[in-house]
Amino acid sequence: HGITAELIRQVGRENLVIATKTTARTAAEMKQALERFRKELNTDYLDIVLLHCMTQRNWTETHAGVMDVLSAAKEKGVVRALGCSCHDFGAFQTAARSPWVEVNLCRINYDGCHMDHTPDKIIAVLEQMHAQGKGIYGMKVVGQGKLTDDPRRALQFVMGLSCVDAITVGMLSEREILQNIEIIEEFARVTV
Repeated sequence: HGITAELIRQVGRENLVIATKTTARTAAEMKQALERFRKELNTDYLDIVLLHCMTQRNWTETHAGVMDVLSAAKEKGVVRALGCSCHDFGAFQTAARSPWVEVNLCRINYDGCHMDHTPDKIIAVLEQMHAQGKGIYGMKVVGQGKLTDDPRRALQFVMGLSCVDAITVGMLSEREILQNIEIIEEFARVTV
């Protein structure tokens, strides 16, 4: 959050969409986390808050208190959109069915590496979510580093999915950053 707060200061809050995630498991933890996030980011509101690492099919029941706090924060304008990241296929299917989930951070790549199921099964659920108007952004698009031997293939596969709205890519060096920018710009030119 500290690095993002500096970015906010440099480019202006209105020019950014801030997504963060929480491991809060109780209502009290969530209330504290929201205050801490806003303080660390030096902002009055958060665009997207995700419940991180849902691993149980019944997470909407076990995390009801946390969800209630986030829903109340959304009603007050403290949060603009709510969602989750899933690390289990059953939890992922629950996210697809839940009207509470507006945004889903999902593991998707061409190889099925570090994913919850095969790419075709994940894509089917993503298409269902997207058809409901849920925002989808992909993670593990380079398979947690396992698919970096051909980053072009990895990035273009996920960017080519009509059910994915955005991606997040971990990078370890300036070379990787520049390489990924080049791949994304190339893809944008070809698809326009």
